Amino acid sequence: MNKILQEQFFVDDLSDDQKTVITNINDYIKQGLNGDTASVAVIEGAAGTGKSVVLMELVRQYMTDRHYRTSLVVNHPELYKAYRDLAESIPNMKASEIRRPTSLINYAQKNHKKYDIIFVDEAHLLYSKSEPYAHYRGQNQLTDLMALAKVVVVVYDFDQVFQSKMYWDRPLLDKTIGNHPHKQFNMNFQYRMVASDEQVDWMDDLTAEKPLKPFPDNSDFEFKMFDTAGELFENIKKRNKEVGMSRVVATSGFPRIDGRHNVEMDSFSLPWDEWDPQRTHWAKREGSITQVGTIYTLQGFDLNYVGMIIGPSFGYDKATDTMTIIPEKYSHKEIFKKRKDMKFSRDEYKDFIANVLNVLMKRGKYGLYLTAYDDDLRQRLLELGQETK
Repeated sequence: MNKILQEQFFVDDLSDDQKTVITNINDYIKQGLNGDTASVAVIEGAAGTGKSVVLMELVRQYMTDRHYRTSLVVNHPELYKAYRDLAESIPNMKASEIRRPTSLINYAQKNHKKYDIIFVDEAHLLYSKSEPYAHYRGQNQLTDLMALAKVVVVVYDFDQVFQSKMYWDRPLLDKTIGNHPHKQFNMNFQYRMVASDEQVDWMDDLTAEKPLKPFPDNSDFEFKMFDTAGELFENIKKRNKEVGMSRVVATSGFPRIDGRHNVEMDSFSLPWDEWDPQRTHWAKREGSITQVGTIYTLQGFDLNYVGMIIGPSFGYDKATDTMTIIPEKYSHKEIFKKRKDMKFSRDEYKDFIANVLNVLMKRGKYGLYLTAYDDDLRQRLLELGQETK
């Protein structure tokens, strides 16, 4: 089994909290398998709380047992690759039983297949509307999955919602589940980062447009501000040579220039990762050190160090001393797609963009290197960085 994937998704020394959640979900699954209607187990937690670790322990338990008809689905293309890689190394587990949700739904409906348990990672990426362009013609993928299984185990983080076609909030989830038996399993403990609670709060406050303050210096988590993206990149390359799995990432907003779709700032110019169809997932490829990661390739993955470039859609308001979010400068238009069944306000679009930055900043276990495209924002963060020292 690939060592990097194994360390991320299978932990030998599960915490007591994780063991308790697994035990409780196991009890609920066994109860649901004997029920008359589909039951839903909702695993909910923020980024870095170990949701995928818990899910994969359950997957390994049930999907290697031929007594159960099972499937694991994930709508994230890079995670899909990773899980298929893992499956090939786990005895009695079939990679063919890991699918994208549209693929599973269309296959099962066409062939009249039913399942005992369907596991769904990153369920906040399920389509909550028809998406014919992606060959999904239903109205809600969770509804369709519940119709196919006795038990559906879903992992949700509402703060990782980035697009209108995959929009989820608590009321929509409750409405979709309806009268089906369901139970929520909360995971509110941080495991990915060695950062303190106060340092995680700093990241949350930044993206929530709250007044800026120095980054707390109260853990082994390494935080550095850089005046140039070029310098940030050089430091990330050093970290990558030392400990591996260190990458530069950025939010959207960088325009296409002379046919190139690069992230360009000061001396820094590297291409986005988004159009690379390789089987090996982006975070694991050695060549990705010379590309810029996005939410579409890093969501759900751990890095050791993150070099975060805050893009042009973020500015600075001196009067309120806050970082501001400017949707008009966000160049990835997919998030703004209109829906017939609901309308989104400017503030809700700002939330989508804030969620992208928040998740990307939290990809690094051991450190965050930060810079910003906007001159005023970058200078203010540099001033605060000096106060941290």
